[in-house]
Amino acid sequence: MIDPADDLTRAVEATLFAASEPMTMSEISAYVGIDADVKGALAELSMRYEGRGINLVERGGRWLFQTAPDLAHILRREREEARKLSRAGIETLAIIAYHEPVSRAEIEAIRGVQISKGTLDVLMEAGWVRPAGRREVPGRPLTYATTAGFLAHFGLESRRDLPGIEDLKAAGLLDPVDLAFDALEMQGRDADQLETVDESD
Repeated sequence: MIDPADDLTRAVEATLFAASEPMTMSEISAYVGIDADVKGALAELSMRYEGRGINLVERGGRWLFQTAPDLAHILRREREEARKLSRAGIETLAIIAYHEPVSRAEIEAIRGVQISKGTLDVLMEAGWVRPAGRREVPGRPLTYATTAGFLAHFGLESRRDLPGIEDLKAAGLLDPVDLAFDALEMQGRDADQLETVDESD
């Protein structure tokens, strides 16, 4: 006797394998049936693939199969990519990830310099950034946000998993010059407080 629940699980599995990009539960339902227990099928598949060469994972509300993290090195290409992300690209991507949705003007205000259109184009071509609609203010500027592809590439379930300021300091990923300026600013505040105490004496 064929188990209908198992048929649904297999249908969801086939749908995700055939998909060209991560899918939401509603998108999966459009293929396997609106009334189908897609959530249950995904939970069953997640358990079946746990510990195997590929895993079923959720990234930003979208589901996909991906190589198990401990096996990723096997598939990694040894040659270096011809084009690497520039410092401007890295800074722009970080600003979008932490402040999305964000406009070009807001990105420039945070960075303190103008960004070229090419920087955003590279991030969109990589599949990490997407247009996120226009802000309802004069001029209606276009805003940008990260994609499910960004979350998948960096192994994040959601933007809540982005590292905090203390994590970045601990990993040595903050610019030492910025940290030095922060230290000087803190020393200046301490000196001001000491002068205030002396004057009150």
